[in-house]
Formats: sequence, structure tokens, C-alpha cells
Amino acid sequence: MTTETYDSVWDALSDTPEEAANLKARSTLLYEIRKAVLKWDLPQDEAAKRLGLTRPRANDLLRGKLAKFSLDALVNIAAAARLDIEIRARDAA
Repeated sequence: MTTETYDSVWDALSDTPEEAANLKARSTLLYEIRKAVLKWDLPQDEAAKRLGLTRPRANDLLRGKLAKFSLDALVNIAAAARLDIEIRARDAA
């Protein structure tokens, strides 16, 4: 039996480097949005309104259901949460 080593869990779960990169970006955004929303200390209804989401959609977000959110949707939600988004790219070498 051989052991494979990956740089991240997303690399291990993904079939392609592109899919892993998308998952990494989405998970980072979702984590930061969730952190910001929890700091607001608001009921879910109010947080959902502030983000422009329905309560069930906000619930999915706060429960970390990554598969339910595209990168584009998370960028829009982050903007609604008044988060600055910075994208960095570097050689993977």
C-alpha cells in the first residue's frame, strides 16, 4: 500500500488542481463571512437581511455548507457583509 501526501484537504478531495483552487477560495471566503456574521451577534433573520439572503440560505452559510455556494455568490455575500476581498496569486512551485 502506498501513502499519498497532499498540500491540503482540498487537494486530496479534488480531481483537478482547478477544482482544488476553487474549493480553497470558496472555503476561505465562507469562513471569513461566517466569522464576520457571528461577530454581529444578530438573530439569523437580521443577519440574513443584512446579507441579502433568505433565512434558510443564511442558515446554510452559517452551517458551512460549502457545496451550496459558488465563488461568485460568496464574493457577493462578502461584499454585502462589508468585507474587503483581496485576491493573491503566486507560483505553485
